Amino acid sequence: MIELVIVLALSLGRSGIYALVRFIGAATAPGGLSAQTTTMHGSLAPSRPWLDLTFQLLGIVFAVVPVALAGYLLVRSGTSLRDVWFRGAGVGDLGRGAAVAAAVGSVGVAFYLVMHALGLNLTVVADGLPPVWWKFPVLVLSALQNAVLEEFVVLGYVLVRLRQLGLGYPAAIGLSALLRGSYHLYQGIGGFVGNLAMGLLFGWLYRRWGRVTPLVAAHTLLDIGAFVGYALLVQHVSWLPT
Repeated sequence: MIELVIVLALSLGRSGIYALVRFIGAATAPGGLSAQTTTMHGSLAPSRPWLDLTFQLLGIVFAVVPVALAGYLLVRSGTSLRDVWFRGAGVGDLGRGAAVAAAVGSVGVAFYLVMHALGLNLTVVADGLPPVWWKFPVLVLSALQNAVLEEFVVLGYVLVRLRQLGLGYPAAIGLSALLRGSYHLYQGIGGFVGNLAMGLLFGWLYRRWGRVTPLVAAHTLLDIGAFVGYALLVQHVSWLPT
């Protein structure tokens, strides 16, 4: 249990605490949640594109280090990564991931728009990068980074460790889903509830498939659609909150 707490304090648990503080700040600001904006990707060195790119890439690389730590701790305790991460993995996981992404993505967009209209979600700016040549490659890499970090840690480590600690699948899936929702709370109540539901679905699919790879594929495609789709549509449609 101590090991689990330490890993989360270095990764997604830490993000969850910051997200809670940001949510409280947004909820108590004038105008309420829907009047506030959160930007997911912004310049880290304005007017210096090469330095900005360096910072963006460093952030992506170091963000996935907790996955290596989780894998090391699992192996050290006698758990086979093949059994809990890659059992039966193959190219067919891309198709499974695409199907999950299509279903979740369509519902997710509608849910975000409804929650924003109800004043329960911040305005999420998925892309605040300048119009530079590396903008879209960085957005795609960021999507992959999110998927690798979240799925390998939340499903491939937290859920696995909770099961090894003696929790049944329903409790382990529920707690891992609650963790997933917590670090999306910076987006508002809608971000929390939507990702909690996604966590329950992904936990069930992980139990069914016994591996993380199709869910990494699904998450990557979902985030590419959100990040790149926002960047392409924001200046051309009126229904997208900005």
